[in-house]
Amino acid sequence: MGAERGDGIGRGSLLLETLRTRIADGVYPVGSSLPAQRALADEFDVSRDTVQRVLRELKSEGWIDSRQGSGTRVIEPPIHSTTQPQAAPRLRAALGPFIARAFAQRTVRLDVFTLTSESLDAHIRLQAERIRMKEIGPERIELRMLLPDESVESPYPRAKRPVAGGGGTEGVDGRLQARLHGITRRHTSSLRAALKDLETEELVPSVTVEVRRIPLVPPFKLYLLRDAEALFGPYKVVERSILLDDDTDIDAVDVLGLGSTLTRHVNDEGDPNSTGSVFIESWQAAFDSWWNLLATTS
Repeated sequence: MGAERGDGIGRGSLLLETLRTRIADGVYPVGSSLPAQRALADEFDVSRDTVQRVLRELKSEGWIDSRQGSGTRVIEPPIHSTTQPQAAPRLRAALGPFIARAFAQRTVRLDVFTLTSESLDAHIRLQAERIRMKEIGPERIELRMLLPDESVESPYPRAKRPVAGGGGTEGVDGRLQARLHGITRRHTSSLRAALKDLETEELVPSVTVEVRRIPLVPPFKLYLLRDAEALFGPYKVVERSILLDDDTDIDAVDVLGLGSTLTRHVNDEGDPNSTGSVFIESWQAAFDSWWNLLATTS
C-alpha cells in the first residue's frame, strides 16, 4: 500500500461511530451488505487493518455478520435472535427524525438524559450542517444534557472474567470504565462545539448548551422536546466482547445504546389527560427535579 496511513485512535473511532450511526439510521438496512473493506479504507483514510478491527467490534456488538464469500451483512441490532422472524418489520421511533423535527422549530428546546452523548452527537452535527446549508434556520437553541457523574461506579461495562496481564477483574473494569468516560467526553465536546460554532459564525443568534453531571447511572435514555414530544428507550444489558485500543478482547456485560428500542410520546394539547400528555408532563417534571436538585455543573 505504500506509506502507512495515519490511523490513530481517532480515525478508527470515527469509522466505528459512523458505521453504527448509518446502520441505526437505515442507511445500511438489515440484510444489506456493507461497502467493501477497501472502499471503507479509502473513504475514511485508514488502513485495512483498522477496517478489519472495526468490523470485528461491530460483529461482537451484534450489528453485522461476516461469512466467507458472502461479504459483511447487516443483521438485526443489538443481538441476532434465534426466534422466528416476524411477518413484517416492527416500526420503531428513531432519534434522527426526532432531532430533525426539533431543529425545524424557531426555538429548539431539548432536554436529554443518557449514559453517553454518542447517539446525539451524530444527529446534532447533521443538523448543524443543514443550518449551514440554509435548509433550516432556528433562531435559538437550548440544550440541557444530564450525564452520569464519573465518580459513580457504573454496573456496566463490566468484565465477566479476569484477563491475563490485566490486573484481575478490577483492573480490567477500570479500563472499561475509562473507555466509557472517554467516549462520553469526546462526543459531549463534539456536539457542544458543533452548536456553539453556529453562534460564533452568526448562523444562530443564540445558542445555550448546558451539561450537568448526576450521581445516577441511567437504565434508559430520555429525549424531551419541551411541551411537544419525547423519546424514551431502555438500555438492554447484553454479554459481548469489547475490543480495547491495545487490541485486547474483553468478555463483558454491557449495554448497546445505539440499538435501543425507542418509543415516541406526543403531547395532546387538547387533552391534558391523554397518555402522551401525562407521559411528557411527568417525565419533564422528573428531569427538572434531577437538573435542579441532584445535578452539578460539568
